[in-house]
Amino acid sequence: MVRENTNKLLEMVEEGILDKDAVISAFCSYMSEDDVKDLMECNEWLEEEEDDEEEEEEEFLKSMFIDATPTGEEASLIAEKQHEEGEK
Repeated sequence: MVRENTNKLLEMVEEGILDKDAVISAFCSYMSEDDVKDLMECNEWLEEEEDDEEEEEEEFLKSMFIDATPTGEEASLIAEKQHEEGEK
């Protein structure tokens, strides 16, 4: 498959007809945020920090769920209260 338009665009940039920064800006404006992210991931341009931030957020959410689960004496008190309410 011949990429006529791609080749023409690249030639125009190489010849100085189009400014490469303007072309980059046009691509970013044209593409959706998901497309830009996909491009960055495919080319391994995303920094590891972003992956670390996502992992930290997941860990935080997991800890919130775990911390919200009653244990020990707290669980016993809840069970007693539920039992008492059931008897009413």
